[in-house]
Parts: sequence; C-alpha cells; structure tokens
Amino acid sequence: MTIPPSARLYLRPVAPVDSPIGYDGQVARLAGGLSWFAAYELIAVEDGRRVAQQLVPVERLPALLNQLSDVQAERLRTLAAAISAQRPVIRAGERTLRLDQPLVAGILNVTPDSFSDGGKHGDDPEAVARAGFDMGLAGASLVDVGGESTRPGAEPVWEGDEIKRVVPVVERLAKAGVPVSIDTRKASVMEAALAVGAHIVNDVAALAYDPRAVEVVANAGCPVILMHSPDPAQSPHGGNGYRDPLIDVFDWLEARVAAVVASGVQRSNIVIDPGIGFGKSLADNLALMNGLTLFHGLGLPIMLGASRKRMIGALDHEAPVERRLGGSLALALKGAEAGCQLLRVHDVPDTVQAVRVWRGMKDHGLVGQPG
Repeated sequence: MTIPPSARLYLRPVAPVDSPIGYDGQVARLAGGLSWFAAYELIAVEDGRRVAQQLVPVERLPALLNQLSDVQAERLRTLAAAISAQRPVIRAGERTLRLDQPLVAGILNVTPDSFSDGGKHGDDPEAVARAGFDMGLAGASLVDVGGESTRPGAEPVWEGDEIKRVVPVVERLAKAGVPVSIDTRKASVMEAALAVGAHIVNDVAALAYDPRAVEVVANAGCPVILMHSPDPAQSPHGGNGYRDPLIDVFDWLEARVAAVVASGVQRSNIVIDPGIGFGKSLADNLALMNGLTLFHGLGLPIMLGASRKRMIGALDHEAPVERRLGGSLALALKGAEAGCQLLRVHDVPDTVQAVRVWRGMKDHGLVGQPG
C-alpha cells in the first residue's frame, strides 16, 4: 500500500487475542488493561477522506516506520505508545479507581424529564441518595449525579434549580464515601457540587458551554470527563453530520483535549467520551461503536455511555427505554472488549454481573492453562 506523504495517519488496535502467553513480540497490550491485540488498522486521511487502509501486524510496525516520512513515523510511534500505555488512576476522596479493568458508573438522575428514568427516584434527596448507595452496593465504582436532562428537546434548567437538585444528593453520597461525579455543563453547578464532595466533573459539553467551566476544573484539580458533541456551546444534539464519524470525533476530541490542557487542566485528569447518541445518526453511532479502539490513540481513559440509548430501539423494532436492557448489555460488553475503562449505565447490577463474567474469561486467558 502506498501512503501519501501528506496524509494524516491513525492507528486502531484490531485482532484481539485471548492471551499474550506464547506471543512475545507479536501482540501488544491495550491501554495497560486486560486485553491484548495482534494488529493495527493503519488509516491514512487526506482532506477528511480515507485514502488508504492497511492491516499491520504488531511485530511489523517498526519496519513500516522506516518507510514513512519522519513526521508520519513519529506520529505512529506516539499513537502506538499511547494505545498501550497504562492509564493513571482516578483519585476519588479516599477511594482510588484503578483503570486496568472496566468499571461501572451508575447513572443517578435528579430530574423529572430524563429520557429513561426521569422522576424515578422522586425529589426527596434522601431517597435519591439511597438509590445511589444501592448502586454502590451492587458494584458501581462511581455514581454520576445529574440535575438537567440532556435528551433531545429538553428545556434548559436554571443553574439555581440544578444546584438545589444535585447538591443535597452529592453531599449525602460523598459523606458516605461513595465516589461521585457531577454531570453538568454549568460552572456554578460544578463549583457547588465540588464544594460538598463531588470528585469528578462529567461535562457533555467538554467544558465548552460555560466560559468559566475550564477555570473551575483547572482550579479544583479534579478529574474531568470531556464528551464529544457537534456543537457543545449551543446544544449537545446539534451539528450537520460527519464526513467520517470515527475520524471526525477523534480529531475533535484530540483538539478539545489540547485546548483544555492549554487552559490549565492536567492531561492526567482527563477522561474522554465519544458521545454515543449526541448529534449522531444510527449509522454514526454504529461506526463509533465498531471503531472504539481508535480512541486509545489519545492515551486517555474512555467512558462509554450507551445505556438505553435510542440506537437500541432503532435496531429492535422501536423497543421502548424500559425494554433496552439486552441491548445495553451488548453495548457495554462491546465497550469492555474495546478497553473502555468506564461504562456509564442505568442497570448497574446486570452490567456488573456481565462485566464480572467477562473478567472471568479474561483472567482465564491470562493464566495460560489449557482446559
């Protein structure tokens, strides 16, 4: 395959293997986790269009580098190193979240109008917090508390009301030692939640909606989850489509991470989220799910939020949200196999069980014993 010298190159880990044992030099580790792979998909892009693709076995990557320009070779070295590097832990109060295996983050909406569970827990902070405690007991490593629906067409919530919704819940969970992320686009809500013990900011607008958001996160020194959406300064469901969903989202996240780091946020505190369902068609979402491993090239932990999303109904006779458990589990396990470190879900016990079974199979492969 001829690679144009002006092309921008990408590497996507492919060809997963059950175990690295006996394959020295032939396989590489995925994000310092439990998965290994035997090849890269090399993608060359010019003017937003793929001009070449090639499968490159892991052991042949060094030879390929010698055939490329210095700039292209250095980019591939950087991508390959990022793909395999161990991800830093997340500090959540007295808890440490290790990212060498997939962790489950439970969704706790304190809203009357969220698409899936709006109003499910009522408006009593004690009752809502109790639901969060139950998630922790069921195996969730993180509880993600949100006070504003991000479903298409949802009305914006005044920041004062959002604070009143989330702060009492966050405070109760944090005091009990539960790792908590605050799901919000608004700097004042971030500040209020962090002040009562939230550990992580999860922003569907990637700190681009509120001009003060980057400053709040930088000053707090807390981890932050940056989610892709086409037009975050306006609405997470805007945009005009994609030339290549996988490449476009990768490039957007790469640029957004660089901008956030330049504004004072430590790179080691950043988690990325490809934004399944946000300003994306069914075809876009499927392209992202199938290509998830490409995002390891950014060298950052990945959160996958696909639970009960519209794409499941679209693939199963318009199944309503309450009948999307099977699809949610399928997407979560796809994320686990792709090395996603955080799985953001509504159905915590079922997902935890699925991940534990997946983990058991991985552990058996690493033991290397037949039978």
